[in-house]
Amino acid sequence: MTTPNRALIIIDAQQEYFEGLLPIQFPDRNESVARIAAAIDAAANADVPVVIVQHEAPAGAPIFDPAGATFPLHPELEARADKAAHQFTKSFASVFAGTSLEEWLRERNIDTVTLVGYMTNNCVLGSAAAAEPLGFSVEVLSDATGTVDLSNEAGSASAQQVHETLMALLNSNWAAVATTDAWVEAIGSGSALQGGNLIESAAQGRAA
Repeated sequence: MTTPNRALIIIDAQQEYFEGLLPIQFPDRNESVARIAAAIDAAANADVPVVIVQHEAPAGAPIFDPAGATFPLHPELEARADKAAHQFTKSFASVFAGTSLEEWLRERNIDTVTLVGYMTNNCVLGSAAAAEPLGFSVEVLSDATGTVDLSNEAGSASAQQVHETLMALLNSNWAAVATTDAWVEAIGSGSALQGGNLIESAAQGRAA
């Protein structure tokens, strides 16, 4: 197996998820942002390019208002913004939709994107799914992402249920899911992370 040519993609690690209307509930947001910071530091040390993405809503929107107090990155990550090789804003869940990220990655022969940030159920999931038809391999760091409790007319689920379910879903098809420590070890050795597959995941599900 060839060594992955990776980029670390920091998705929407903004104050909206800490001080705004969408505070991350699982995993603990202070722990997850610490893991994002650790991933940035490890990527910089290993010459893995870091890409910082921020979600931008129209001016005056209740969330992600570009002029709002909760639009900036979390301070731990703002302090590391100078380590980014590329930084841009987006308007959709996917980091690829309406942006030049695909072109930027291909110009650098990057074949694997490592996704961290928020939220598991929205922009992380949407970006992982969007990467598939583009031919990029995807890694998701389970302890460097997070989500919120959800309830609507279709049902409800705790943040922990949402996060753990989506980690299993992603690892069954769209991504290799691992902890930040496992990823740091992998970039140090130049090895790929191994995800599951749908057939084996379904078989194990039946057995369980």
